[in-house]
Amino acid sequence: MPARGLRRLGAAPPSPGAAAPSLRGEPLPNVLVRLGFVDPVVIRSVIETHRPPDGTRLGQLLVEHGHLTREQLTHATAVRTGTEVYDPSVPPDPAVLELVDERTARRYEAMPVLQDPDGTLVVAMADPANVFALDDLRILTRRNIRPVLARPEQVHHLIAQAARLDRVVAEVVDGSDMPEMPGEATLEDIAAESADDAPVVRLVNSIIARGVEDGASDIHFEPQAKEMVVRFRVDGVLRTVTTVPQRFANGVASRIKIMSDLDIAERRAPQDGRVGLNVAGRNLDLRVATLPTVYGEKIVIRILDRRNVVMDLRDLGFAPDVLANFEECYRRPHGAVLVTGPTGSGKSTTLYGTLHQLNSADKNIITVEDPVEYRLQGVNQVQVNPKAGLSFAAGLRSILRCDPDVVMIGEVRDRETAKIAVESALTGHLVLATLHTNDAAGALSRLSEMGVESFLSASAVTGILAQRLARRLCVHCREPHMVPTQVLRDMVDADRLPEALPDRMQVYRPVGCERCSGSGYKGRMGVYEMLVVSEAIATLIVEGASTDEITKQAQREGMRTLREDGLMKVMRGETSIEELARAVG
Repeated sequence: MPARGLRRLGAAPPSPGAAAPSLRGEPLPNVLVRLGFVDPVVIRSVIETHRPPDGTRLGQLLVEHGHLTREQLTHATAVRTGTEVYDPSVPPDPAVLELVDERTARRYEAMPVLQDPDGTLVVAMADPANVFALDDLRILTRRNIRPVLARPEQVHHLIAQAARLDRVVAEVVDGSDMPEMPGEATLEDIAAESADDAPVVRLVNSIIARGVEDGASDIHFEPQAKEMVVRFRVDGVLRTVTTVPQRFANGVASRIKIMSDLDIAERRAPQDGRVGLNVAGRNLDLRVATLPTVYGEKIVIRILDRRNVVMDLRDLGFAPDVLANFEECYRRPHGAVLVTGPTGSGKSTTLYGTLHQLNSADKNIITVEDPVEYRLQGVNQVQVNPKAGLSFAAGLRSILRCDPDVVMIGEVRDRETAKIAVESALTGHLVLATLHTNDAAGALSRLSEMGVESFLSASAVTGILAQRLARRLCVHCREPHMVPTQVLRDMVDADRLPEALPDRMQVYRPVGCERCSGSGYKGRMGVYEMLVVSEAIATLIVEGASTDEITKQAQREGMRTLREDGLMKVMRGETSIEELARAVG
């Protein structure tokens, strides 16, 4: 019987085992045809067009051109070699992951995953026929080896998984009986801490360093009834990376609070702090927030890395026509340009990129933000401080007395700020600001709710950009597949897609590999809705038209909605239908 997490494959998925003997050792094209995966005409066409040097490359070409799925290729390879296939849905045994070092695992693209009852080591391999690798692994582990077939990206993911934080936590727990962290700590480079430092200090350092390495934007420390859960937000999605025993929770919280210069004795009230660190040569600014919960203090660390600030708007995922319309609005000498969307939709990144385009020696640019996330050379940035009486409105009034050319408001939160912003746009200033609304036209309703007269909004606002962030498909492992065109039509208004489309269309879906940590996605891009206030739209605003009426007029003038812009990116293979639904709804 196959070990847990493995499945024995035969000639075809519905009837395993029946045709395997007759196909074993056959050339890959013959196996693919016999299994009914690919038509012989397609195989001949690919061979004549690309002339692959071997069967392996032929399989990759068939996958790349959408004639074959990765699962089918793996299945066919297993059938012709008479091996089993590793099932990644079942987690590997942590005890055997340690038996092969990372260097050897990468050299042979092989990783132990399970152990049979008789002690035989089950090893996932990209090439189970590599007898030299099998011999070396047998000598190294001093065990019998049973190879199983896995895709290279699956093996690489297993290798990365073996180096997770769980091992660090286990070492700390096994090496210390201390319920709390010692009282002394420094704010030095966390990567330079030695292995002899206090266990909790090493644990916190390792978690932060791993978060930076994984590209996390936030690290969450969440105390529960019996443990503290550590989660990373990567590309906008939270995932659990490890758990810490409850007896170390207070020590972890104290260590982080000491680093960020917070009161370690205060555990009943929220606190905010910052700390600058250097990790692997990267200067980071960590923003720390604590929140009392029923099980202890939840701590969230926001990682701000100046190197991650995208200063070129073309790198944010703008379609050329949307970027041209946005640029036309912010290049005007006066007027208000609004960027809208929920928290975490990338509004600040868009505004920083816009300021970078506007920044020059002949312009006086002043911002009022809460908080100032990134320092921009040549830009005067003001940090809101309510305790000192410096609110958005108060800061904005002071800014207007300092002869600005461009004013950026981190967020329009109240009536006073909204009115001052609109009046500033009408008196010769370019005003950039953010609002929390679901779509572009909704910003006009929001201003009206704040007490701004509709005729003022129509005159002051030149453009509104609504946006969301969607994860990009990993280009190394994304997989083509066909979907009914009706699925795409159901996502937007029926008349917004051309009628002359085939019944089925090719899009891409996530697979998962080492480069994307098995998620199928790598990085994020913006999905945009750009509303330019034309004369017709300005008339509708003054007349008090509804959000839907303004949106339909903007669509008649060429605006694409968030869903339509996202659908374009789906059809280009940049993201998936599921991710678009998650990001836009």
